[in-house]
Amino acid sequence: MKILLFGEYSNVHWSLALGLRSLGHEVTVVGNGDFWKGYPCDIMLNRQGNGRLEAVRYLSEVLRAFPDFKGYDIVQLINPMFLELKAEHIKPFYKLLRKRNGKVFLDAYGMDYYYIKACLDNRFQYTELAIDGKFRDIADNRAAVHDWIDGAKGPLNRMMAEDCDGIIAGLWEYWISYKDEFPDKTTYIPYPVPVPDSPAERYSEPSDGIVRLFLGIQRKRSEFKGTDILLPILRDIADRNPDKCSLTTVENVPFNEYRRIMRSSDVLADQLYSPTPSMNSLLAMSQGIAVAGGGELEPYRIIGEDKLHPVINLPCDEDGIRQTFLKLIDGSPQELAQRKSDSIGYVRKHHDPAKVAAAYIDFWNRH
Repeated sequence: MKILLFGEYSNVHWSLALGLRSLGHEVTVVGNGDFWKGYPCDIMLNRQGNGRLEAVRYLSEVLRAFPDFKGYDIVQLINPMFLELKAEHIKPFYKLLRKRNGKVFLDAYGMDYYYIKACLDNRFQYTELAIDGKFRDIADNRAAVHDWIDGAKGPLNRMMAEDCDGIIAGLWEYWISYKDEFPDKTTYIPYPVPVPDSPAERYSEPSDGIVRLFLGIQRKRSEFKGTDILLPILRDIADRNPDKCSLTTVENVPFNEYRRIMRSSDVLADQLYSPTPSMNSLLAMSQGIAVAGGGELEPYRIIGEDKLHPVINLPCDEDGIRQTFLKLIDGSPQELAQRKSDSIGYVRKHHDPAKVAAAYIDFWNRH
């Protein structure tokens, strides 16, 4: 098949393309590299700023590229906001893709109308937007509600969800958000994550017995992801226990540099408010790094996994976070080594790009 994957979050579409290509399909990935992260794309459409001149330049670039986006058997969109334009300006481009190609599918991979609505309707114990039914009143969340619930992004999302041929959720919570309203055309398929073949691209055990903690920081989303809480706790633990652990942090570095630095770590501290391991967590796990982050039981149940539960599930309260990491650095080295080994096994079992790609192909063909 000839497949167009439009947009990029956290290397998902590029990893899916690897799996699809290994099965003999022709794939084009269009995106912006997920901004400063610099993920690979076949065709780069990247808006450099918010000024009027840059808006005109970007729109001109999109208009020049769009005539080539035709004749594909499958078009898959990363999000209703698959272009860096205002929501009201994206609808005509969606209609063009719908008219000029075969089937069109929508990813449920992140922030959108249905996920925010599910959070506000208290369908989860905790998420980035609400904890135990209480809205997290921070700037990112207020903006998300304004844009997706009250603004133009919501109607665009609803139109596309109703019109497209199918919806693929990459995390358990996104599947929950769509499945009741679109039960016949929503599915859950795990994210594709390759396990590096070369041992040099995976974690190697040091001999000093120090537990190396790692935390990646997105400067503008620290409060949203819980980094503002994790960072001072981890710093304090590392300062008080220099003979047991160390902490490495990076902030807004490109993907390849991020992966290289993370590779020397034992444990990644990831998103505090996500019940599910995200692409960042899965990347670390694929390299033999243990993850402390989202590891609730529901995401394991949806894939039928009752044995491999490698993620160290973090509570949302500060004392619970502190006790979890203290227990980790005081724990058995053998237990941590087993968790790291299980992490690679988990990614191989559930996130192999060729296996994931085959599930996508099956869903596309059935819809």
